[in-house]
Amino acid sequence: MKKENKLRGTAPSTVYVVHCIDTEGPLYESIEDTFQRLNEIFGLDFKPNQATLKKLQNAEIDLGGIEQAVQKVVNPDLLNYMDSWDKLDCMLDQAQSSDFRNQMLDSAGNGWIFNWFCLDHVGFTDNPRRRTLGYHSIYEHYQKRISRKDSKKDTIHFHYHPHSFQNKAHHCATHWWINSSSLYQILSRRIIDHMWFPGANRPGFHVTRPDSHWFLEQFVPFDFASQSTTESYEDDQQKDLNGGRFGDWRRAPITWRPYHPNHDDYQSEGNCRRWIARCLNVGTRLRLLTESDVRLAFNEATNGKPTILAFANHDFRDLRIDINYVRALISKVSQDYPKVSFLFSDPSNAMRGALKLPNVPSCDLKIKFESILERTIMRVKTQTPTFGPQPYLAIKKNSGDYLHDNFDIQIPHYEWSYTFDEQTLNIKEIDFIGIAANNSIGVTSVLRWDASSNSVINKECNSNIKSSDVDLKT
Repeated sequence: MKKENKLRGTAPSTVYVVHCIDTEGPLYESIEDTFQRLNEIFGLDFKPNQATLKKLQNAEIDLGGIEQAVQKVVNPDLLNYMDSWDKLDCMLDQAQSSDFRNQMLDSAGNGWIFNWFCLDHVGFTDNPRRRTLGYHSIYEHYQKRISRKDSKKDTIHFHYHPHSFQNKAHHCATHWWINSSSLYQILSRRIIDHMWFPGANRPGFHVTRPDSHWFLEQFVPFDFASQSTTESYEDDQQKDLNGGRFGDWRRAPITWRPYHPNHDDYQSEGNCRRWIARCLNVGTRLRLLTESDVRLAFNEATNGKPTILAFANHDFRDLRIDINYVRALISKVSQDYPKVSFLFSDPSNAMRGALKLPNVPSCDLKIKFESILERTIMRVKTQTPTFGPQPYLAIKKNSGDYLHDNFDIQIPHYEWSYTFDEQTLNIKEIDFIGIAANNSIGVTSVLRWDASSNSVINKECNSNIKSSDVDLKT
């Protein structure tokens, strides 16, 4: 479906196209598990076999009116899992190639961009879907992939699965603060081991709840979360997801314009700091991106609204099918809006460009240590205000343990301290200290102090800032 879009003149606005990939590594599902899911979702008690599966895929069994809903679950494309790294990498080699990326170019003449929202599967005791376990296992795999010549514009962001009470790697959950310390372990290790911290988030299981809402409000400015849709949640027939159980966005605005959420209701517009963008699904069974959704994006851009057309799928399915589906929609709809440009983008630059966020310096994190009696006080300052009231503090002990704690806040957004003493830790127990903070436009600053050499390293992430005024002159 090769279609080269000629550069257009200055548009009323631009549609920023952001492909968000929930990046979870290979996934395996036996036919027994597929039929178990059908039982859990629809109460269908069939003996697992390929013949019955084929009939369900073709809607050849009378199910009392839910045939199409069942078809969505057992769609052959959805069940064609990349169940090993070899299969997944083979698919990615083709999807990330210049030939595939450039089958359709955006209004600036650029090809497709992959945005990997990487997950760590850690701390689970039951793993029947054969997920890749271990800190950094998936992150490091994709770090290597984006270092390739034809993948330089691809980016890595954050995705997190909270633990279920059963501690099973294939079960969904909603709470970020109970059952496991994995959230803090993942972020603390990401800071200290890789000097990386997220500027953008995609919620695991599409779920936002008050705890994750408030956590993100401290640290992460961009959240590709809202799945507001005209589709009826109650009438969708996917009964396991009814009532907003996972991904409750029934009250959120149906618009491609990002919004600031309300403190007590993430679905309502309010005065919080972070930006929430709408992000529908492709290649799954509900809240799917349709032509009418794409048309809404171009309509809103025509009216000068900040417009981010974002969509999500998973790396354990064939991404090429979903990308071609979206490219076909954009190709069709864009013909009706010759004055509107569209740009393939990473999440941070899409927010900066669509919202015309002013360029500001990164947070120039600096630390110093003072000894007072038996205490060591670490003082942290920045001249550029942090996004939230405090940076994220990570600590690695000599024992190999990773810890997270709050700062003592001296001046919100500017100055903090932390005391090492008998109430916390002796400074002699520490190998590394990591500090990370975003500024208001999602440029991430990471600082790491090495106790063995008393040295500091600073690094910026998510800083490939592009002007919001893209040159589209012919």
